[in-house]
Amino acid sequence: MGLKQKISIRSLEAFETGKARFYTPQSSDETMLVNISPGVVEDLFVHHFQTDQLLVVKGNLTIVILSNRQYEYIHLREDNPQILIIPPGIPHGAINYSTENCLVVNAVRRHGQPCAKDYQPLKPPFPYDLNKASQKLVQSRY
Repeated sequence: MGLKQKISIRSLEAFETGKARFYTPQSSDETMLVNISPGVVEDLFVHHFQTDQLLVVKGNLTIVILSNRQYEYIHLREDNPQILIIPPGIPHGAINYSTENCLVVNAVRRHGQPCAKDYQPLKPPFPYDLNKASQKLVQSRY
């Protein structure tokens, strides 16, 4: 039995031509545009046969990762383009503290047929620490 893969964060490389800036493309099997409404606290999802590659293109978002019965809070924002890579089997959710919609591009990599359970939310086993999540939001601004 292999070890479960871990999440990772990558900054995007970019180059400019004229007034346009081009960012590193992400290889994927399909690309989704996800709109997360203001004030949303999403339950967890676990994908069994896909890797999510998340990039916030408008607004900001806190991603909640459940690992070893602890939550990790990762803040992503449009003015610091980074890809959050979440491999299969890792429970994750999202919090949008903003008063604005957040747009996220998910460059999905498939590792098998989609599973219906992949898109059914799971109740978190214990409540999110919303104070800690909001502290990540404040810290990411500096």
